[in-house]
Amino acid sequence: MAISDAQRRAVAKYNAANYDRVELRLEKGKKDVAKAHAEAQGESLNAFINRAINETMERDNAVRE
Repeated sequence: MAISDAQRRAVAKYNAANYDRVELRLEKGKKDVAKAHAEAQGESLNAFINRAINETMERDNAVRE
């Protein structure tokens, strides 16, 4: 089923209001490796990257305390 232009605009408006975008550049081939790892963990590449960021920040903050 095709998505209507109105639905596409609504999703874009929602995303703009609720999410920040970050461009990530990886060496050639690394995206495929990261995506395969994420899928092996049962998550999307986006979820994996967010989890990696969150876990690293938690670990870094724990070291400072």
